[in-house]
Amino acid sequence: MLKRMSARPPLPGFSEMPLPTMGAARPDQMNHRARLRERFMQGGAAALPDYELLELVLFRAIPRRDVKPLAKALIARFGGFNAVISAPPARLTEVQGVGSAVVQELKIVEAAAHRLAQTRVAKKNVLGSWDAVLDYCRAMMAHRDTEQFHILFLDRKNVLIADEAQARGTVDHVPVYPREVARRALELGATAIILVHNHPSGDPSPSEADITMTGSIVAALMPLSIVVHDHLIIGKGAELSFRGSGLL
Repeated sequence: MLKRMSARPPLPGFSEMPLPTMGAARPDQMNHRARLRERFMQGGAAALPDYELLELVLFRAIPRRDVKPLAKALIARFGGFNAVISAPPARLTEVQGVGSAVVQELKIVEAAAHRLAQTRVAKKNVLGSWDAVLDYCRAMMAHRDTEQFHILFLDRKNVLIADEAQARGTVDHVPVYPREVARRALELGATAIILVHNHPSGDPSPSEADITMTGSIVAALMPLSIVVHDHLIIGKGAELSFRGSGLL
């Protein structure tokens, strides 16, 4: 006689998440989602405008509702797909319809983009992979709404040792201390660095403070035989290289 098999309890941490308590999706909504996914699989991201690419992300967070109005509202508020996924959670939740599930999905996409860009520069000669470095810096900083200052620490073969945020500031200022930069470079055994910071205004033109600060860091590192290869200022859609502009 066969014994009745009792249902196994779900594995801890792997139980299915309950769906939101909302009405079932209408057939037209389901057809729209299917068509959008098919267009993406056939033509990639280039086949979709920003709001439709954002819809694909929102499908996972909001499985039973038309997300096109929310996608368009987010694009209108922040200006583009990249700006939406890079926006701080507090600002995202100011948009009606954005809750924790939406913020989580957007931040997952942002983290994936950063991780992908980082792998393109990891364990490579940075000076020989300059386009990848610029892509990485753009993904990391172009759409931030406050200034951030990063340093890329390199070994003697110009391979990336570490990327570290030295400071976060206001919308137009970030404090950087040359002695701290020198100390950290010595700790990591770096022989060269690349300075990177963003301008939330979108204009990558250097300020007098940017130029003075760069000179101070160069002066602090010179006695240690640590080279400053470049200082990159990342704007929205453009960047400036101190070395390329004759400022370094």
